[in-house]
Amino acid sequence: MSDFQLKLILSMLGGVVFSFVFIILAFALPLEDKTPTFKKKPQGLLEKVSDSIQKKK
Repeated sequence: MSDFQLKLILSMLGGVVFSFVFIILAFALPLEDKTPTFKKKPQGLLEKVSDSIQKKK
């Protein structure tokens, strides 16, 4: 095989391996966090107003 063909084959194999790494990472990493988040109760007037506006959206 010529040097050009070897470089071509190695670059294609490198691209395939590189893309498989990202495909595997896409399945391995969770999409969203399942742990419950606890929000503190609003204390001041501005916090209460802000909380009520956020709940409307």
